[in-house]
Amino acid sequence: MDPNTPLPEPGAPERAALADDGAPVGAADADAERAGADAPERADADPPERFQHPDRVGVLLTLAYDGASYSGFVAQNNTARTIASDLSRAIAVMDPRASALRVASRTDAGVHARGQVACFASMLRIQSRGWLLGLSGHLPPQIAVQRVARVAPNFNPSKAAVAKTYRYLILRGTVRDPFLDGRAWRVHERLDLEAMQREAESLLGTHDFAAFRGRNDHRTTTVRTISVAALREVPGEPRCIAFEIRGDRFLYHMVRIIVGTLVDVGRGNCAPGAIARAQASGERTDLGMTAPPDGLCLERIELADSGHDEWPNHW
Repeated sequence: MDPNTPLPEPGAPERAALADDGAPVGAADADAERAGADAPERADADPPERFQHPDRVGVLLTLAYDGASYSGFVAQNNTARTIASDLSRAIAVMDPRASALRVASRTDAGVHARGQVACFASMLRIQSRGWLLGLSGHLPPQIAVQRVARVAPNFNPSKAAVAKTYRYLILRGTVRDPFLDGRAWRVHERLDLEAMQREAESLLGTHDFAAFRGRNDHRTTTVRTISVAALREVPGEPRCIAFEIRGDRFLYHMVRIIVGTLVDVGRGNCAPGAIARAQASGERTDLGMTAPPDGLCLERIELADSGHDEWPNHW
């Protein structure tokens, strides 16, 4: 789906295969932004008239959420609970005439976010502080607005995104940690952290990542640039390993396939050099498993324009 088509109007039911990623073109594109992936590239449509009203103001939200109990940011049916549905209802309480949501990055069921960005347009002259405090009073505890800023009414956070950073948390050992259930992938086997870091270094730079995507991703443009790919033990949590990756764009399941491959190298299930081999061959079979969604978190999205009149202004 196209990343420039808006989400359903606040307060309206979510329509099948119609969300921030666009027109109903099938499950492949509907899933494309999920689990750390960008939607397939398509030409931008003209902004709807409701975005272009001269009295409208764009409202840019930075969001944090616990995705464990959600069916992703946007679901493909009218019954599943999603981040978008809860957020849209909160917006509709404050402004029933607000435009549809636009979001920078779709996240899959069970995936979390600390720095998701979404926006909508409104004719209400509410200051950024008022939007943040007002929406916070109508959102469930799993979703929090972290920052609000003003942008153009037709602002598109997906097009404005210049980089995204994801973090994946791995819990080592056979003993579960109830405080990390749904927030980390528990791996029983002993992991060779140095081998995993050496493997991750092959990700850096500009490469063709055609092999690093789910089978439903049929895009022809698969070259991506990765600027950070680092594994480290979490201070104060000796059993935990955090993997951080920053790139310009990501394919469907790309982050989870990378993490699964690093873990398979670390536990000896995959020969070292798998990432380099897959970059050369373009074959998914050269890589390891796809990691589960639990440990994945969208940490931040860097925008070419982060808005103005923000609150809080110390963000």
